[in-house]
Amino acid sequence: MSAALPAVHLIDGSLYVFRAWHSMPNEFTDVDGHPVNAVHGFTRFLCELLERVKPPHVAVAFDASLTTSFRNAIYPAYKANRELPPPDLEHQFVLCREVAEALGIVVMIDHSYEADDLIGSSLWSLRGHGFRSVIVSADKDFGQLLGEHDEQWDYARGLRWGPAGVHEKLGVHPHQVADYLALCGDAVDNIPGVPGIGAKTAAALLTHFGTLDALLERIEEIPFLRIRGAASCAQKLREHGQSALLYRRLTRIALDAPVSNHADAWLRLNGDGARMDALCERLRFGPLTRQRLRALIQS
Repeated sequence: MSAALPAVHLIDGSLYVFRAWHSMPNEFTDVDGHPVNAVHGFTRFLCELLERVKPPHVAVAFDASLTTSFRNAIYPAYKANRELPPPDLEHQFVLCREVAEALGIVVMIDHSYEADDLIGSSLWSLRGHGFRSVIVSADKDFGQLLGEHDEQWDYARGLRWGPAGVHEKLGVHPHQVADYLALCGDAVDNIPGVPGIGAKTAAALLTHFGTLDALLERIEEIPFLRIRGAASCAQKLREHGQSALLYRRLTRIALDAPVSNHADAWLRLNGDGARMDALCERLRFGPLTRQRLRALIQS
């Protein structure tokens, strides 16, 4: 059934730019001597994915809201543990977007919504048009989006999984992921979670109660569960239950970000050869990369 549905590939662009920045040597510079190692690595990743999959519907989402996301208004400490990208990397993000656009890939970016939200809203919109989604990312947060026919693809590790894989990894089902992260926290995003509740306890609680709301409504039952430190867990939830509900507003991916309602909005367009040639000169791409890019634009 899944194979019969048209697929859209939704790429977590910022993740792969950061990976390229950390993994590529600093020897790559543009015509002005500025570092462009992340652009070279990200371009190679895009070339490989497009050559391998040839997706007719594809988009790449970037973050531009590290301090301006709607989540920062809800919880000012959200992602406060992250340093802003240095100017050299910020400049490379712009160039990565330009490369993607020149290849005809739809680029999504917003100052109030994160890349996760743009991907989630796109998936939600396209599901209504009969599409299945392939989320290209290693980020565990995306597990909450996976419906029956969707899958997540950790491209670097060559791993793919659907809804059942979320349960194998986290011990909860997709619809429980936001509750799970609200309970045990997410250090990457500076979400503390409920003190004393780790990943295994969060999964066990949600397996028994189903949702965070049901868990908080039935706190008096927790001491009788066969989980380690059940009585202490109940007390922590009495003290921090409202905080957990707040954290869920942060961990839940938004499905109402400003994306199109038309499936054609995610179609890969014809590439822009002239723009790509100019980028190749500016970024000092080698002959093999230029050849691959020209072939992808012409295909």
